[in-house]
Amino acid sequence: MMVITKTKIGFILAAVAVILVFAVYLFGNQNQGWKIYGGSTENMKYSSLKQIDTSNVRQLRVAWVYHAENSDTSRYGIMECNPIVIGQTLYGVSPRMKLFAVDAATGKEKWHFDPADSLNNKTWHRNSVNMNRGVSYWTEGNDERIIYTVGPIVFEVNAETGKLITTFGKDGGIDLRKGLGRDEKDMSISPTSPVLIYKDLLITSGAVSETTPGHIRAFDVKTGVQKWIFHTVPYPGEPGFESWNDPTAYQRMGSTNAWSGFSLDSKTGLLFAGVGSPTNDFYGGDRAGKGLYGNSVVAIDAETGKLKWHFQAIHHDVWDMDISSPPVLVTLPREGKNVNAVVQTTKTGLIFVFERNTGKPLFPIVERKVPTNGAVAGEQLSPTQPFPVWPKPFVRTIMTEKDLNRLGSDSSYQDIKRRFHTYRSEGIYTPPTEKGTIILPGYDGGANWGGPAVDPETNILYINANEMAWVLNMVKDTASDQKEMTNHQAAALLYSKNCMGCHGPERLGGGDYPSLVGVGSKYSPTQFTELLSTGRRMMPGFNHLSRDEKHALAAMVLELKAEQLKPYKGPPIASTTKSSKPSFTFTGYNKFLTKEGYPAISPPWGTISAIDLNTGKYVWQVPFGEFEELKKKGIPATGRENFGAPVVTAGGLLFIGASADGYFRAIDKMTGKTLWKYQLSAAAMSTPAIYELHGRQYIVIACGGAKSGGKSGDAYVAFALPEKH
Repeated sequence: MMVITKTKIGFILAAVAVILVFAVYLFGNQNQGWKIYGGSTENMKYSSLKQIDTSNVRQLRVAWVYHAENSDTSRYGIMECNPIVIGQTLYGVSPRMKLFAVDAATGKEKWHFDPADSLNNKTWHRNSVNMNRGVSYWTEGNDERIIYTVGPIVFEVNAETGKLITTFGKDGGIDLRKGLGRDEKDMSISPTSPVLIYKDLLITSGAVSETTPGHIRAFDVKTGVQKWIFHTVPYPGEPGFESWNDPTAYQRMGSTNAWSGFSLDSKTGLLFAGVGSPTNDFYGGDRAGKGLYGNSVVAIDAETGKLKWHFQAIHHDVWDMDISSPPVLVTLPREGKNVNAVVQTTKTGLIFVFERNTGKPLFPIVERKVPTNGAVAGEQLSPTQPFPVWPKPFVRTIMTEKDLNRLGSDSSYQDIKRRFHTYRSEGIYTPPTEKGTIILPGYDGGANWGGPAVDPETNILYINANEMAWVLNMVKDTASDQKEMTNHQAAALLYSKNCMGCHGPERLGGGDYPSLVGVGSKYSPTQFTELLSTGRRMMPGFNHLSRDEKHALAAMVLELKAEQLKPYKGPPIASTTKSSKPSFTFTGYNKFLTKEGYPAISPPWGTISAIDLNTGKYVWQVPFGEFEELKKKGIPATGRENFGAPVVTAGGLLFIGASADGYFRAIDKMTGKTLWKYQLSAAAMSTPAIYELHGRQYIVIACGGAKSGGKSGDAYVAFALPEKH
């Protein structure tokens, strides 16, 4: 029989106390860090921290600044990373795609990893697509890894040392162009959102070219071996195959990709994704039918890749209305019970809410008739589209003459009025036409890739949005008439198919896309064709083009007159979708603007809305962002274009950068009133991360620069309350 003495009791109590302290540290601090993109696998962008609240937020100060490059960033890509914090270390990505680790309390660098130094630099080039919105973390025992993507390569790096883990894939990386069931030389893929980790799997899709399928895939996190693939364009025998009305769709269709990332129910192993539109963005005459799983919310078994349920938010999309953010997982009261739910915001401004395990709508959804008359030849639009009864759209979905901007001069108003009446404008599903169609809320939303934040204590959803009218003009594709062409004639066809959508019919660019006029002084023919192969910034590589096709494009863009006149020797320039039907392309991404350069639609041009998911009703909506020059004229806040997401906290606050005006704001989550703002060195088109370290709460955000033409930056800026001495 064991005798328990007072001394032993003391040891036992001490041991219990240590265990309790450790348990509080381990489990009680689960929400004290920011361990995953979006804050949690549910993607709620919520922090339970409340040291910073509505009473003291005005005291926020810069705690530290980390410059990820310390060099001229003007010629590099946009930095949109939502960093993660593991223990005392913050991990993020620089504008030049360097992975770094810094002390989360001071911003002092611990290490950085440059992919250009890796053994994979034969398959990745410094000028590859230059965008990354976050990284992922996996651990098992003492094995801690940071996983991130650069162009088509997934890298794994030791979280402590920054050294490449060479046992993963081939020399530390896997090439996502392989394993898609097509010739890898023709594939172009570059995930912008971080991979999602489920057990020992990493799951990804990515931004892809029009000829690359956006299938969702899982890989072994230790070896890089592909474990399963979910075909977003179904194969024969798979559910949804018949929705394409074409038995060859799975062999030729591209896009249809989950480029915005994923959310996960870690208890049930259900993976959720919003899928983008199919090839081509604006013409579907060669893909008749609804086209699953384009523009769909899909629920997939994360262990096997098997589909559980789906909902298509847009049938046969020809407006480029991708589902642009991962769904958010919440719990809502229904009929006296708590129901696990999925919430999907969209570019169209509609919000869909489903029961998580079955896909049953939690607010009614009705199929309404939409216009189909006047569509271009060969097009077969869906006669109906789904609309939720609640919540109501968080942006305008139709532009009328009453919505025209009258802030400028009368001549400016008369100009946009005249142009407006030459276009069709009948709501979000107005058919694309050669005459011109108003696209509203616009290609960038409504909601965009940042998605909403949700407060689980109140079930209030917060969503920042854009209201920018664009004009879509369709033109007939003349690619079939190509006997005895010159390089210049061939290049005109190639340009219309591959380049005009971003750089415009006159190569003047606009918005995020640079002008190509005068690039002959910057690039040699060899450098230009290499750029076409590798891609750069937001531009993917065009590996599907032959050497002769690239040579023809170089002759035109670089204005090589002698080369332009030579006979074109390349392959026939067939439609990218191999259609025999009348085919159309579009004339580029053209905003509908006033003479002064402001949106032709009346304000607000950017908003934040607070919506109660319990009832579907609005709590508040306010303009988000401002133009200083209009403010000086006494014009109230108009709102501005914004990209990135808010984070909501238990301290009663909404923290958000996102706006092109370059301010970082703290907003009262109950009223929408801005309580504090700070002018950043460059706009923060990103999502903040919130964490606590050594008893101090921090908010950090990447200031990479304005997507809409402002200056670039490389700074991560952390804020905190003044230290108590």
